[in-house]
Amino acid sequence: MKNITDYLFETNALRVSDPEKPFWYASGTLGPFYVNTHFLIESEEKANQLLALIEDAAASDRTEFLLKILPFVKEQYETSASYKMVIDLIVEKAKELDFDIISGGERRDFFFSLMPAYLLGKPHLSIFKDGETFFSENVSEKAVKVSDNDLSGKKSLHIADLITEASSYTNAWIPSIRGVGAQITDTIAVIDRLQGGEANLAKEGVNMYTFTKIEPTLFDEAEKKGILTAAQKEMVADFIASPIDYMKAFLSAHPSFIDEQIALGGKPKQRAEMAISRGYVPGRTEV
Repeated sequence: MKNITDYLFETNALRVSDPEKPFWYASGTLGPFYVNTHFLIESEEKANQLLALIEDAAASDRTEFLLKILPFVKEQYETSASYKMVIDLIVEKAKELDFDIISGGERRDFFFSLMPAYLLGKPHLSIFKDGETFFSENVSEKAVKVSDNDLSGKKSLHIADLITEASSYTNAWIPSIRGVGAQITDTIAVIDRLQGGEANLAKEGVNMYTFTKIEPTLFDEAEKKGILTAAQKEMVADFIASPIDYMKAFLSAHPSFIDEQIALGGKPKQRAEMAISRGYVPGRTEV
């Protein structure tokens, strides 16, 4: 039987590069993997379809927001093994916790918050990037816009795709939940990036539960299953130990890499020039 590790790689929710061709990150650094938790819905194609649906629904009548995306996630739950497995994990964990409402934030949280609310028969609080919140007593019916203290005395369980530093929680989700009078003491996310999120949530009095962590043991398991090569696993281990040292070592071993990236133009050129300007490229101070 497949587990979450199998599905992370099968759906490209976790993608590891060729050791000779690392990925550029937006910060101008190089790294060996990307995490796109929402691909667990089945594939990148299906994930992009749902993202487009979410964007369209969020830009129109928000009282009907969940009604517009519920049929899509229900169908995926019924047809996608990876999505069903993850949703079932969330539901089983949620059953152990004390809460009245399930909340999710725009955009990727909705991939994982709506179906558990539907399956558990719980109300759903939809939190949008502009700060608006809409409450659905039943996710199969229209929602109502909520404001200060409308949900006083209620306890929300926030469900998310992944947690990095938990900045979305501290900047948006937690203030929005508390702003409508509700409490939050627990959150469930699919993946923990192990970048301080759990500690930051603990400062807010929120317990975090996840199903996998971006740590060496995850990649060890993938190598044992034949999903990754030994070289890929070693590359990831070096990166996790020290991202900047990994990058500098790679560039030292591939002295023509930066100039090749600049020659490509577009985003590779922009990232390479950013890496130089930030001092990440040994021996280079100017483009």
